[in-house]
Amino acid sequence: MSNTKTLTERRKVVIIGAGAVGSTYAYALAQSGIADEIVLTDRNEELARGQVSDLVHGQPFFPTVKIRQGSASDYADANLIVITAGAAQKSGETRLDLLKKNAAITGSLAEEIAGTGSNGIMLIVSNPVDVLTWVALKRSGWERNRVIGSGTVLDSARFRHFIASHCRVDVHNVHAYILGEHGDSEVAAWSMTHIGGIPIQKYCPQCGGCEGWAEKRKQIEKHVRESAYHIINAKGSTHFAVGMALVKITASILRSQNSVLTVSAFLDGEYGLSEVCLSVPSVISGNGVERIIEGPLSEEESVLLRKSADILKEAISSL
Repeated sequence: MSNTKTLTERRKVVIIGAGAVGSTYAYALAQSGIADEIVLTDRNEELARGQVSDLVHGQPFFPTVKIRQGSASDYADANLIVITAGAAQKSGETRLDLLKKNAAITGSLAEEIAGTGSNGIMLIVSNPVDVLTWVALKRSGWERNRVIGSGTVLDSARFRHFIASHCRVDVHNVHAYILGEHGDSEVAAWSMTHIGGIPIQKYCPQCGGCEGWAEKRKQIEKHVRESAYHIINAKGSTHFAVGMALVKITASILRSQNSVLTVSAFLDGEYGLSEVCLSVPSVISGNGVERIIEGPLSEEESVLLRKSADILKEAISSL
Protein backbone atom coordinates (compact mmCIF):
# COMPACT_ATOMS: atom_id res chain seq x y z
CA MET A 1 0.00 0.00 0.00
CA SER A 2 3.03 2.31 0.20
CA ASN A 3 3.65 5.13 -2.24
CA THR A 4 7.05 6.56 -3.10
CA LYS A 5 6.56 9.91 -1.38
CA THR A 6 9.66 11.33 0.28
CA LEU A 7 9.06 13.40 3.39
CA THR A 8 10.76 16.79 3.60
CA GLU A 9 13.27 17.25 6.35
CA ARG A 10 11.08 19.86 8.04
CA ARG A 11 8.15 18.15 9.73
CA LYS A 12 5.12 20.37 9.20
CA VAL A 13 1.65 19.66 10.59
CA VAL A 14 -1.42 21.66 9.61
CA ILE A 15 -4.41 21.43 11.95
CA ILE A 16 -7.77 22.43 10.50
CA GLY A 17 -10.08 23.45 13.32
CA ALA A 18 -9.00 25.46 16.37
CA GLY A 19 -11.70 24.25 18.73
CA ALA A 20 -11.26 22.08 21.81
CA VAL A 21 -9.86 19.04 19.97
CA GLY A 22 -7.65 20.93 17.51
CA SER A 23 -6.15 23.24 20.12
CA THR A 24 -5.60 20.46 22.67
CA TYR A 25 -3.87 18.39 19.99
CA ALA A 26 -1.70 21.40 19.07
CA TYR A 27 -0.79 21.86 22.75
CA ALA A 28 0.14 18.18 23.20
CA LEU A 29 2.01 18.12 19.89
CA ALA A 30 4.03 21.23 20.81
CA GLN A 31 5.16 19.59 24.05
CA SER A 32 6.10 16.34 22.32
CA GLY A 33 8.89 17.82 20.16
CA ILE A 34 7.74 15.70 17.21
CA ALA A 35 6.90 18.51 14.78
CA ASP A 36 9.10 21.37 13.61
CA GLU A 37 6.16 23.52 12.56
CA ILE A 38 2.53 23.54 13.72
CA VAL A 39 0.04 25.55 11.68
CA LEU A 40 -3.43 26.16 13.08
CA THR A 41 -6.31 27.21 10.80
CA ASP A 42 -9.97 27.83 11.42
CA ARG A 43 -12.89 29.44 9.64
CA ASN A 44 -13.10 31.61 12.78
CA GLU A 45 -9.81 33.43 12.26
CA GLU A 46 -10.06 35.25 15.59
CA LEU A 47 -10.29 31.91 17.43
CA ALA A 48 -7.26 30.56 15.59
CA ARG A 49 -5.33 33.75 16.32
CA GLY A 50 -6.16 33.51 20.01
CA GLN A 51 -5.21 29.84 20.27
CA VAL A 52 -1.88 30.47 18.54
CA SER A 53 -1.09 33.41 20.82
CA ASP A 54 -1.87 31.32 23.89
CA LEU A 55 0.40 28.52 22.63
CA VAL A 56 3.38 30.60 21.56
CA HIS A 57 3.55 32.35 24.93
CA GLY A 58 4.48 28.96 26.38
CA GLN A 59 7.31 28.32 23.93
CA PRO A 60 10.06 28.77 26.56
CA PHE A 61 8.66 25.74 28.36
CA PHE A 62 8.62 23.12 25.57
CA PRO A 63 10.90 21.96 22.71
CA THR A 64 11.65 24.39 19.92
CA VAL A 65 8.80 24.47 17.43
CA LYS A 66 7.33 27.12 15.15
CA ILE A 67 3.63 27.71 15.85
CA ARG A 68 1.58 30.05 13.71
CA GLN A 69 -1.81 30.75 12.22
CA GLY A 70 -2.14 29.65 8.63
CA SER A 71 -4.42 29.22 5.65
CA ALA A 72 -5.23 26.79 2.84
CA SER A 73 -1.96 27.69 1.15
CA ASP A 74 -0.14 25.75 3.89
CA TYR A 75 -1.56 22.41 2.76
CA ALA A 76 0.78 22.09 -0.21
CA ASP A 77 4.03 21.40 1.69
CA ALA A 78 2.61 19.87 4.87
CA ASN A 79 3.66 16.37 5.89
CA LEU A 80 0.41 15.87 7.75
CA ILE A 81 -2.94 17.63 7.46
CA VAL A 82 -5.32 16.93 10.33
CA ILE A 83 -9.02 17.74 10.00
CA THR A 84 -10.71 18.36 13.34
CA ALA A 85 -13.22 20.90 12.02
CA GLY A 86 -16.90 20.12 12.19
CA ALA A 87 -20.01 20.30 14.30
CA ALA A 88 -19.46 19.12 17.87
CA GLN A 89 -21.17 16.04 19.24
CA LYS A 90 -23.98 17.05 21.60
CA SER A 91 -25.23 15.25 24.69
CA GLY A 92 -27.44 12.33 23.67
CA GLU A 93 -26.32 12.54 20.04
CA THR A 94 -24.58 9.52 18.48
CA ARG A 95 -21.63 9.94 16.15
CA LEU A 96 -23.70 8.81 13.20
CA ASP A 97 -26.25 11.57 13.93
CA LEU A 98 -23.51 14.01 12.99
CA LEU A 99 -23.11 12.53 9.53
CA LYS A 100 -24.83 14.98 7.23
CA LYS A 101 -23.60 18.00 9.18
CA ASN A 102 -19.96 17.08 8.78
CA ALA A 103 -19.80 15.19 5.47
CA ALA A 104 -20.16 18.41 3.48
CA ILE A 105 -17.47 20.16 5.54
CA THR A 106 -14.97 17.30 5.28
CA GLY A 107 -15.63 16.67 1.59
CA SER A 108 -15.06 20.31 0.73
CA LEU A 109 -11.83 20.43 2.74
CA ALA A 110 -10.55 17.21 1.14
CA GLU A 111 -11.06 18.63 -2.34
CA GLU A 112 -9.33 21.85 -1.33
CA ILE A 113 -6.34 19.96 0.10
CA ALA A 114 -6.03 17.74 -2.97
CA GLY A 115 -6.22 20.80 -5.19
CA THR A 116 -2.97 22.15 -3.74
CA GLY A 117 -0.99 19.16 -5.01
CA SER A 118 -0.05 18.12 -1.49
CA ASN A 119 2.00 14.93 -1.07
CA GLY A 120 1.17 14.68 2.63
CA ILE A 121 -1.02 12.42 4.69
CA MET A 122 -4.61 13.37 5.52
CA LEU A 123 -5.82 12.45 9.00
CA ILE A 124 -9.54 12.77 9.73
CA VAL A 125 -10.64 13.32 13.32
CA SER A 126 -14.10 14.84 12.98
CA ASN A 127 -17.04 12.53 13.71
CA PRO A 128 -18.46 10.24 12.53
CA VAL A 129 -14.82 9.59 11.69
CA ASP A 130 -15.18 6.36 9.69
CA VAL A 131 -17.75 7.76 7.27
CA LEU A 132 -15.90 11.06 6.99
CA THR A 133 -12.67 9.20 6.22
CA TRP A 134 -14.49 7.49 3.35
CA VAL A 135 -15.83 10.87 2.19
CA ALA A 136 -12.35 12.44 2.31
CA LEU A 137 -10.81 9.53 0.43
CA LYS A 138 -13.38 9.64 -2.36
CA ARG A 139 -13.48 13.42 -2.67
CA SER A 140 -9.69 13.81 -2.63
CA GLY A 141 -8.98 11.06 -5.16
CA TRP A 142 -5.86 10.12 -3.18
CA GLU A 143 -4.39 6.64 -2.66
CA ARG A 144 -6.08 4.77 0.17
CA ASN A 145 -2.95 4.64 2.32
CA ARG A 146 -2.74 8.46 2.44
CA VAL A 147 -6.21 9.13 3.89
CA ILE A 148 -6.82 7.72 7.35
CA GLY A 149 -9.04 8.40 10.32
CA SER A 150 -8.22 8.51 14.02
CA GLY A 151 -10.59 5.57 14.26
CA THR A 152 -10.54 3.55 17.48
CA VAL A 153 -7.02 4.48 18.60
CA LEU A 154 -8.58 6.19 21.63
CA ASP A 155 -11.18 3.43 22.13
CA SER A 156 -8.36 0.87 22.17
CA ALA A 157 -6.54 2.96 24.77
CA ARG A 158 -9.69 3.00 26.89
CA PHE A 159 -10.00 -0.76 26.45
CA ARG A 160 -6.44 -1.26 27.67
CA HIS A 161 -7.06 1.09 30.60
CA PHE A 162 -10.13 -0.78 31.85
CA ILE A 163 -8.47 -4.19 31.41
CA ALA A 164 -5.34 -3.01 33.23
CA SER A 165 -7.40 -1.50 36.02
CA HIS A 166 -9.42 -4.68 36.49
CA CYS A 167 -6.43 -7.04 36.26
CA ARG A 168 -4.20 -4.75 38.37
CA VAL A 169 -1.34 -4.62 35.86
CA ASP A 170 0.51 -1.78 34.14
CA VAL A 171 -1.48 -0.60 31.12
CA HIS A 172 1.72 -0.73 29.02
CA ASN A 173 1.73 -4.52 29.43
CA VAL A 174 -1.78 -4.86 28.02
CA HIS A 175 -2.22 -5.19 24.26
CA ALA A 176 -5.81 -4.95 23.13
CA TYR A 177 -7.78 -3.55 20.21
CA ILE A 178 -11.22 -2.18 19.51
CA LEU A 179 -12.21 -2.77 15.87
CA GLY A 180 -14.93 -1.52 13.54
CA GLU A 181 -16.84 1.72 13.91
CA HIS A 182 -15.64 4.43 16.26
CA GLY A 183 -19.03 4.32 17.89
CA ASP A 184 -21.85 2.14 19.12
CA SER A 185 -21.15 -0.91 16.91
CA GLU A 186 -17.46 -1.15 17.83
CA VAL A 187 -16.05 -4.64 18.47
CA ALA A 188 -13.85 -5.63 21.39
CA ALA A 189 -11.31 -8.07 19.92
CA TRP A 190 -10.77 -10.30 22.95
CA SER A 191 -9.19 -12.90 20.67
CA MET A 192 -6.32 -10.48 20.06
CA THR A 193 -5.94 -9.36 23.70
CA HIS A 194 -2.74 -10.18 25.62
CA ILE A 195 -1.33 -9.39 29.05
CA GLY A 196 2.42 -9.79 29.31
CA GLY A 197 2.42 -11.85 26.13
CA ILE A 198 -0.23 -14.25 27.45
CA PRO A 199 -3.61 -14.43 25.67
CA ILE A 200 -6.31 -13.08 27.98
CA GLN A 201 -8.23 -16.36 27.98
CA LYS A 202 -5.13 -18.10 29.39
CA TYR A 203 -4.09 -15.27 31.69
CA CYS A 204 -7.33 -15.16 33.65
CA PRO A 205 -7.19 -18.76 34.98
CA GLN A 206 -3.59 -18.11 36.06
CA CYS A 207 -4.56 -14.91 37.85
CA GLY A 208 -7.63 -16.30 39.61
CA GLY A 209 -8.31 -12.84 40.97
CA CYS A 210 -12.00 -12.61 40.12
CA GLU A 211 -15.16 -14.58 39.52
CA GLY A 212 -17.66 -14.18 36.73
CA TRP A 213 -15.13 -13.15 34.06
CA ALA A 214 -17.76 -13.34 31.30
CA GLU A 215 -19.82 -10.70 33.06
CA LYS A 216 -16.73 -8.58 33.74
CA ARG A 217 -15.93 -8.64 30.03
CA LYS A 218 -19.37 -7.27 29.22
CA GLN A 219 -18.90 -4.51 31.78
CA ILE A 220 -15.53 -3.54 30.32
CA GLU A 221 -16.99 -3.41 26.80
CA LYS A 222 -19.83 -1.23 28.08
CA HIS A 223 -17.41 1.13 29.83
CA VAL A 224 -15.36 1.53 26.65
CA ARG A 225 -18.41 2.04 24.44
CA GLU A 226 -20.07 4.59 26.72
CA SER A 227 -16.99 6.47 27.97
CA ALA A 228 -17.34 9.36 25.52
CA TYR A 229 -21.01 9.84 26.34
CA HIS A 230 -20.29 10.03 30.08
CA ILE A 231 -17.49 12.55 29.53
CA ILE A 232 -19.64 14.68 27.20
CA ASN A 233 -22.48 14.68 29.74
CA ALA A 234 -20.05 15.75 32.46
CA LYS A 235 -17.97 18.42 30.68
CA GLY A 236 -19.42 18.99 27.23
CA SER A 237 -16.71 17.41 25.08
CA THR A 238 -13.77 15.01 25.02
CA HIS A 239 -10.40 16.39 24.01
CA PHE A 240 -7.51 15.54 26.38
CA ALA A 241 -7.19 11.83 25.59
CA VAL A 242 -7.98 12.28 21.90
CA GLY A 243 -5.25 14.94 21.70
CA MET A 244 -2.73 12.45 23.08
CA ALA A 245 -3.99 9.72 20.73
CA LEU A 246 -3.44 12.08 17.79
CA VAL A 247 0.12 12.77 18.95
CA LYS A 248 0.78 9.02 18.90
CA ILE A 249 -0.52 8.75 15.32
CA THR A 250 1.47 11.83 14.34
CA ALA A 251 4.69 10.41 15.78
CA SER A 252 4.28 7.20 13.84
CA ILE A 253 3.80 9.17 10.60
CA LEU A 254 6.46 11.87 11.01
CA ARG A 255 9.06 9.48 12.42
CA SER A 256 8.05 6.45 10.33
CA GLN A 257 7.81 4.38 13.50
CA ASN A 258 5.74 1.57 11.94
CA SER A 259 3.49 1.53 15.00
CA VAL A 260 0.48 -0.79 14.94
CA LEU A 261 -2.56 1.42 15.51
CA THR A 262 -6.27 0.92 14.96
CA VAL A 263 -6.77 3.82 12.57
CA SER A 264 -9.76 3.96 10.29
CA ALA A 265 -8.56 2.67 6.93
CA PHE A 266 -10.17 1.77 3.61
CA LEU A 267 -10.58 -1.99 3.30
CA ASP A 268 -10.25 -3.79 -0.02
CA GLY A 269 -10.81 -7.42 0.90
CA GLU A 270 -9.12 -7.44 4.32
CA TYR A 271 -11.22 -9.22 6.93
CA GLY A 272 -13.57 -10.10 4.05
CA LEU A 273 -14.73 -6.48 3.82
CA SER A 274 -14.57 -3.94 1.00
CA GLU A 275 -15.62 -0.37 0.14
CA VAL A 276 -15.73 0.79 3.73
CA CYS A 277 -13.44 2.65 6.13
CA LEU A 278 -13.26 1.25 9.64
CA SER A 279 -10.71 0.52 12.33
CA VAL A 280 -8.40 -2.48 12.15
CA PRO A 281 -4.78 -2.89 13.32
CA SER A 282 -2.56 -1.18 10.74
CA VAL A 283 1.15 -0.46 10.45
CA ILE A 284 1.52 3.34 10.27
CA SER A 285 4.58 5.07 8.77
CA GLY A 286 5.50 8.15 6.79
CA ASN A 287 3.46 6.75 3.92
CA GLY A 288 0.34 6.44 6.04
CA VAL A 289 -0.93 2.87 6.11
CA GLU A 290 1.95 0.57 5.17
CA ARG A 291 -0.18 -2.54 5.58
CA ILE A 292 -3.24 -3.84 7.38
CA ILE A 293 -2.77 -6.64 9.89
CA GLU A 294 -5.43 -9.35 9.72
CA GLY A 295 -5.42 -10.77 13.22
CA PRO A 296 -7.27 -13.87 14.43
CA LEU A 297 -10.90 -13.20 15.36
CA SER A 298 -13.47 -15.54 16.84
CA GLU A 299 -16.53 -16.36 14.78
CA GLU A 300 -18.63 -14.06 16.98
CA GLU A 301 -16.16 -11.19 16.59
CA SER A 302 -16.08 -11.64 12.82
CA VAL A 303 -19.88 -11.49 12.68
CA LEU A 304 -19.92 -8.34 14.81
CA LEU A 305 -17.25 -6.72 12.62
CA ARG A 306 -19.34 -7.42 9.51
CA LYS A 307 -22.37 -5.89 11.23
CA SER A 308 -20.34 -2.82 12.11
CA ALA A 309 -19.23 -2.52 8.47
CA ASP A 310 -22.85 -2.87 7.31
CA ILE A 311 -23.94 -0.03 9.62
CA LEU A 312 -21.22 2.22 8.19
CA LYS A 313 -22.08 1.26 4.61
CA GLU A 314 -25.70 2.12 5.28
CA ALA A 315 -24.62 5.51 6.59
CA ILE A 316 -22.46 6.06 3.51
CA SER A 317 -25.36 5.15 1.23
CA SER A 318 -27.49 7.85 2.86
CA LEU A 319 -25.17 10.61 1.64
